Order: sequence, then C-alpha cells, then structure tokens
Amino acid sequence: MAVTIKDVAREARVSVASVSRALNGHQNMTERTRGRILGVAASLRYVPHANARSLITRRTHTIGALLPDLHGEFFSELIRGIDLAARARGLHLLVSSSHGDATEAGAALRALQGRVDGLLVMWPHLHSAFLSDHLPDTLPTVLLNTAAERAGSSILNVDNYGGARAMTQHLLERGYRRVAIIGGPDGNFDAGERLRGYHDALADASALPQVLAGDFTEEAGYAAGKVLLAMAQRPQAVFAANDMMAVGCLYALTEAGVRVPHDIALAGFDDIPISRYVNPPLTTVRVRIAELGRSALERLAQRLENPDSEHTAPETLGCEIVVRASCGVTANIPVRHKNNIHQIDSRIPTE
Repeated sequence: MAVTIKDVAREARVSVASVSRALNGHQNMTERTRGRILGVAASLRYVPHANARSLITRRTHTIGALLPDLHGEFFSELIRGIDLAARARGLHLLVSSSHGDATEAGAALRALQGRVDGLLVMWPHLHSAFLSDHLPDTLPTVLLNTAAERAGSSILNVDNYGGARAMTQHLLERGYRRVAIIGGPDGNFDAGERLRGYHDALADASALPQVLAGDFTEEAGYAAGKVLLAMAQRPQAVFAANDMMAVGCLYALTEAGVRVPHDIALAGFDDIPISRYVNPPLTTVRVRIAELGRSALERLAQRLENPDSEHTAPETLGCEIVVRASCGVTANIPVRHKNNIHQIDSRIPTE
C-alpha cells in the first residue's frame, strides 16, 4: 500500500499538520524538526498526493495545451518548445487536439478545466464567442495564431502575412512571373493570412495569381503537384503555404521527371526540420517553432506568477526567408525586404 501522510506523522511522532507544514516549506517550525520530518518522509519514500496538495495550494502545477493536431513536424517542434519551457519552471504539460472539429475542441477545453492552472490554445477556427462558451474568464489563457480576442488573454501570432508576402516578393525578384500558391484549408487563420500576403505581393508586381487547393498535408501537396503537371502553361514557381505540402509537391514533380528548380522553382513555409534534408533542400519561410512554444509558455507562466499584472499587448513573431536550392537562386546573393526578412542559407544543385 502507498505510504500516507499519516504514516509519516506517526513515524516522526508529530501531527499531520506539522508534516504538511514541513513539506510545504512553512517557516513556523524549527529546522531540526523540519529536518527530522523530511528525513522520515524520504526513508518511507512518501510522495505527496498531487490532488490533495492542489486543494490546499489551489495550484496543479500543470499547463494545458489545445492544438489543432498532434501529427507532423510542426506540432512536434511546438510541443517540444512548450514542454522544455514548462519543465524549466517545474510545470507539467497536458496536451489535447481538436482535429479541426469544433465539438471536439469544446469538449477538450471543458475537460482540461480544473486539471490545469492555465491554457495555451491554438485552433485556426477560433472565435471570441466560442471562447466565451467554453472557457471561464478566470482561467489564464494564451491564444496562438488567431484573430479571436478574449478579455484577459494574451495573444501570440506568427507574421504569416509578412512572411508569405516576402517570399512571394523574393520569387518575383528572382525573375519568376508565373508564381502559383498551394493554399491551406478554408477558414484557417494561418492559411488566410498567407494567401493574403501572396495576393498583395502579386498585386504590387501586377502579376496574376494562380491558387491551387490544399489542406496543409503532404497528400494535398502531391495532388496539387499532379494538377500543375497537367496544365498547358505550368507556373515557373510554386509557393506552398506550408512545408508539408511543398514536400508532397516535390515528390509529384520528381516522380514525373520535372526538375526542381531547373524546370519549376519551389518554396514552402515553416522551416520544419525535414525541409533542409529533402533533395533539393527547400527554400522556406522560417518560423522558429520551438521558440513560439517557449514564448507562449513563458507568457502564461508570468501570468500565473503575477495574476494582478497588467494585460500584455498582442505580440507578432517575425519570420525569416531561408534560401536553399529549391528556388534556384545563385549562391550568396543577399535578399533584403522592408520587413527585415532575409537570406540565411543558399545551396544550388548541379544539373
């Protein structure tokens, strides 16, 4: 049977209240008594009951995260960033997914309440009414990549618009006039902002848009690649709204004997780890994904530690263009844009 606090009290010949004070670091006892109690607890291998402790401290020391999915390198990196920052603060992490479904998202939010001290919420279809229906105003929350607003919540967004606009400008400046985009899911905030940046960059250059359907999966990228291969006039460059679709598109092009970048240039968005290891390495918009997770957790932790602190303004994290071989740029040509997105790396494949 598990050792209880009563067992520790009996062995140390003190009251249960004294054991509780010793374990929680209260100062109203001598160091000699505290040391004896802690020594007995250690010898008995006593582990405080988390639920009982939370009733006293009103803290679970656990953070919840609701994400749209758990599959793929983006979410793996995001969770890694959140978890590393949480562990550094002695916090545990509970993760759930909405799988793009509003009913599941609402159920997950309700299930996390009472189990966590605060929430990180990333759901691309989020809106303010949904939050009001499923979250109490008193639960500290950080919202990621959303246009939704909630009183008392912090908001942390990636510059999806600026990154997509800069990438499209980069392709146009390299001489590609027919630039297509593989878009993301309808109603998705990230996808909408990236598509808006693409359209605005083309409008500035008086170039015509060409939008292929996508849903952020490799399969969608592969299907889009098949579509463009059947076109009478193929695009000169393809900008996929995320790297997963770019990888799928690259496979379709390579399978058909179309050379990247010699026949069609290709770029993505996110800079997931695999993007630098495909052949050719993928030009992309770098989102520091783990840093996004860390920053979100830090914001939430600060709110928990200082609940009466002033509400922090929404923050947008910048992006960087990482130029690799897939866009066909000559090595070491600097890239500069007004929003300080710039070239990081460039390698060109041989013929």
